[in-house]
Amino acid sequence: MCAGPENSTFSIVWRGNWLAGVGEDANYEYSIPRPNATPESPKIRKRDRDRAEAIRLAGGPKPSLRDRAVALALERGTVRTRDLTEIGIPRCYLTRMCDEGLLEKVSYGVYRAAVRKAA
Repeated sequence: MCAGPENSTFSIVWRGNWLAGVGEDANYEYSIPRPNATPESPKIRKRDRDRAEAIRLAGGPKPSLRDRAVALALERGTVRTRDLTEIGIPRCYLTRMCDEGLLEKVSYGVYRAAVRKAA
């Protein structure tokens, strides 16, 4: 005959639940460490952490020089080399952006945004 929980000689008291509830002791001899739900973030230098926080608070990363050049060309229609160097874009970038198809050279020192063709 099988003995029920009330007739058992076990040292564990029957509570009606199989697992211990919140705040209850499970009467284990050794505690079993529970893995963290969130993994630890990797170690990061303080200056990098501060820089990332400043970028986050500023609303995201700044647009690249190429994005700024194309935005100015779209806004004004045509731009001069002087207009682009005033906002901090090196002149050597202009040739590269023309080669990449971002800008078109209209004449000497004058550029406009390239028209993208649909594929």
